[in-house]
Amino acid sequence: MLSLPKIFRLRQRFEGPRVADVAAEVQRQLTRLELSKKLRPGQSIAITAGSRGIAQIAEILRAIAAHLKSLGGRPFLVPAMGSHGGGTADGQRQVLESYGIREAAVGCPIRSTMETVVVERAAEGFPVHIDRLAFEADHIVVCNRVKPHTCFAGDFQSGLMKMLLIGLGKCEGAKIYHRAVRDFGFDRIIRSVAPRLLARCPILAGLAVVENAYDEIALVEAVPPERFESRETGLLALAAQWLPRLPFGQVDVLLIDRIGKDISGTGLDPNVVGRKFNDHRAAEHEFPKVQRIALRSLTAASHGNAIGMGMAEFCRSQLLSETDFAATRLNGLVSGHISAAMPPLDYETDRQMLSAALETIGLAEPPDARLLWIADTLHLSEVECSAAYLADARGRADLEILTEPRDLPLDAEGNLPDPA
Repeated sequence: MLSLPKIFRLRQRFEGPRVADVAAEVQRQLTRLELSKKLRPGQSIAITAGSRGIAQIAEILRAIAAHLKSLGGRPFLVPAMGSHGGGTADGQRQVLESYGIREAAVGCPIRSTMETVVVERAAEGFPVHIDRLAFEADHIVVCNRVKPHTCFAGDFQSGLMKMLLIGLGKCEGAKIYHRAVRDFGFDRIIRSVAPRLLARCPILAGLAVVENAYDEIALVEAVPPERFESRETGLLALAAQWLPRLPFGQVDVLLIDRIGKDISGTGLDPNVVGRKFNDHRAAEHEFPKVQRIALRSLTAASHGNAIGMGMAEFCRSQLLSETDFAATRLNGLVSGHISAAMPPLDYETDRQMLSAALETIGLAEPPDARLLWIADTLHLSEVECSAAYLADARGRADLEILTEPRDLPLDAEGNLPDPA
């Protein structure tokens, strides 16, 4: 039987600004915009709610709705998530519910449709879509997390501008925008389409959220629509600075407990694992450089969407049994990231999977391999590391060693403990 590396646990110290009272900060930020100058009593306001697992998102949406109601408005939520939720209105409502976003929790109705309105055509010739319910509202508030995108690079990645296009564009809009991106690039499509949407649609305000490396809210900022473009670049720089990271730059095998849409748009964050530009290796300028990725399971909140599994070489058979292949294929086709929907080599047990991975890393013997074991790419404050990293870890002030090296906790069947 192949010998496996011994592991030790360490804690990382990240820069971690944190908003202590998120609801109060949302209220303060929105008050700063003086929305009462534009919002009349009785008017309807659509608030975007996306498919990402943003920290305290139900509390944030409730605070937005409460502020709008205090001004006499009639807020409601619209799922703004492109093709996610299987590309159906009920599926997208279920995605919101899995994040605790229910009408009772947010204090306003949730209205879900896949119907869009074509407001005009972009200069590049394709139709510009927006959610019909949002378009018919008197106002729209765009709420989203600003974060480095899993595929796109440039001044605009994940944030208010992307939510305006791909989120509110629903399945039809997301499909055509991703097709256009392949011809023209994301930055050009954003700069082409966003001004048209801002001019033709009743955008009242944006609320940008930035998280720290501990999956906490680090910053909340209300942004007037005329400043979406100029402000988002600065917020993106902060988000990149606060992104969680692996503790070491060279990894033979990265073992990940779970992937899912609540973790990242591609199930696992390529910015964290070093595969933003190539599915199976880091670009020359990218770190970390990970030889092999092995996946154990899919989160329940992903509703069977296992997009991102194609960026790994190995997985447990359990992950495939949890996969809704129709939803995963749809996400891959609409996003254009088709390879991310392709299943890896699968094995019944963790031991079998790790043994296969460790035999493909080069001349390093398995006990000496550089193995990292993480819960997911969003929660990296504590990481299990193989003994090969011990000397490096002892010399770094940003790392705290929590245990001595010990055997991997495999049970009699060859499996590690289930993810918490």
